[in-house]
Parts: sequence; structure tokens; C-alpha cells
Amino acid sequence: MKNKTKILVWTIVLLAILNLTTIISIFHHRYKDKQATETVIITGKGQNPLNGRFFMQEVGFDNEQMEQFRQINRQFKPKSNQIIWQMDSIKELIFEELNKQNVDTTKLQQLNMRFGELHAELKDETNKFYLKLKEIAKKEQIDKIKNAFEPLFYQKNCKNGHRHRGGRQEQCFQEEF
Repeated sequence: MKNKTKILVWTIVLLAILNLTTIISIFHHRYKDKQATETVIITGKGQNPLNGRFFMQEVGFDNEQMEQFRQINRQFKPKSNQIIWQMDSIKELIFEELNKQNVDTTKLQQLNMRFGELHAELKDETNKFYLKLKEIAKKEQIDKIKNAFEPLFYQKNCKNGHRHRGGRQEQCFQEEF
């Protein structure tokens, strides 16, 4: 009888641990999914952020597409964040160098070159992200994705680096800093 009671107690303990582990796992996955859904990519001043909520509500991604978005985003986010962090660090170094008494123009040129390389890497990652999103999108969703990403590639009324204003053409620059 004693052995039977011990076995039942241990069975109950193991089941309680299993249930607790399952509950913790569910909450953990919900938290991670929420983080992935709320990942933000800013498309420009005054523009909507590109996050999971945007793709669900504005683009109309269904549950299957959202799961694919989360997987795509989990690959894109860490890479892009690392590149952006490196770019920000280089911008600080450039500004520090510009404000020195004796500016080393060779060092500035090297920093600018590295910044350009990182910018190209970020554009490559963004391009891959965009193409993967297009792959999972339905026909009617592609235009919504295109419109959302457009500010990342050029300013409104500023195609080919020029904008028309008052009958004359002006050079159009996107601010990198």
C-alpha cells in the first residue's frame, strides 16, 4: 500500500511539473510571437511602421501568412539591427572626427566607405525581406506591400533623384543622418 501511495504521489508531482512546463511554454511562445508581431521597421517621417500588426491589419495577412512573416522577420530583424547599430557607431565616429581640431580626412574617407558598405548590406537585407514577403503575399496584397516599402527606396515626388518644383527641376536628397 505504501509503494502504491508513493507511486501515485510521484505521478501527481510529475503531472503537475508537466502542466506547469506546458503553461510556461505557452506563455513564452505567445510573448515571442507578440514581439515578432510588433517588430517595427520605420518607413519614413509620418509613415506607418512595418510591423506584424501592420501586415495583419493593413495588408490582410492570414494566420498562415503571419507565421511565415514571423519566420522571415526572425531572420531579417537581427541582421538589420546589427547593421543599423554599426552604421550608428560609424556616424558617431565621423562626427567626432569632423569636430577635431586636426581632422584626418583619410580616416573620414575610410569611415565613409565603411558606412557605404554597411548601407549596401542593409539594402540587400531589406531587398531579401521584401522579396520573401512578396512570395507569401496574395496578388491583391502585393500593391499594399509595395506602397508600404516605397518610402524606404525614394521620397514621394522625388523619382530619379530630382523633383519638379515651380517649373524647375531641383536635386532631391534623402537624409542619411
